[in-house]
Amino acid sequence: TSGSTGNPKGVGNAHHALANRLLWMQEEYHLGPGEGVLHKTPFGFDVSVWELFWPLITGARLVLAAPEAHKDAPHIASLIRRTEVTTLHFVPSMLHAFLAVPGIDTLDSLRRVIASGEALSRDLVQRFYARIPATLHNLYGPTEAAIDVTHHACAASDERPLVPIGRPIANLRLYVLDPMLDPVPAGLPGHLHIGGVGVARGYERRRDLTAECFVPDPFAPGPGARMYRTGDLARWLPDGSIEYLGRLDHQIKIRGVRVEPG
Repeated sequence: TSGSTGNPKGVGNAHHALANRLLWMQEEYHLGPGEGVLHKTPFGFDVSVWELFWPLITGARLVLAAPEAHKDAPHIASLIRRTEVTTLHFVPSMLHAFLAVPGIDTLDSLRRVIASGEALSRDLVQRFYARIPATLHNLYGPTEAAIDVTHHACAASDERPLVPIGRPIANLRLYVLDPMLDPVPAGLPGHLHIGGVGVARGYERRRDLTAECFVPDPFAPGPGARMYRTGDLARWLPDGSIEYLGRLDHQIKIRGVRVEPG
């Protein structure tokens, strides 16, 4: 998982789960052969998978940033300008730093920016649209479910205080459940669970943790399915999207890194 402290947790994902994630991304965003995707995420983070393989399966250009370049916002801006990158990813804290770089409002090649890894604030969305001539998309998902499981197209005109994490991607199911694993009504908080083809096999060499977090899915259309208990608090919104409300444990995120203080 993305930089876990303590005993690092390796997740066994399936090829079909990753293929589903990549094919959904292409169907949703229509990456073209003339475009360029910037790969700057370290290999220890799951986002690096789509940064690498999405352009390769669509005939787009793969632009490789130098090691450690993901920490240098002015360098990223220069690389976008020089190589005409159209698509890239930021964790929100790095997007905040990127928006402070002079001249980014003239990065005309940019078409879409993907944000994930941390909660995205309404203020950051508004700052983005005030400076960047592109679209901003908020994605959510744990490594335990093949990178991302929800998506939301951000709009500058949306005045809601919390930016939704959105709706499930293709072939994924999301449940907001109470402690008895019963669905909670829309508008009420509950424990977010994930089902569908993205759910991983489990944690490598951690049978105890796998049994705790990957549990039978009583809502699946067929027998034998499992769902992943995310540890996240969420609620359904009236429009059918999901709002992230925080953690149910003590885990925190620092620049996209999962940190367990214990």
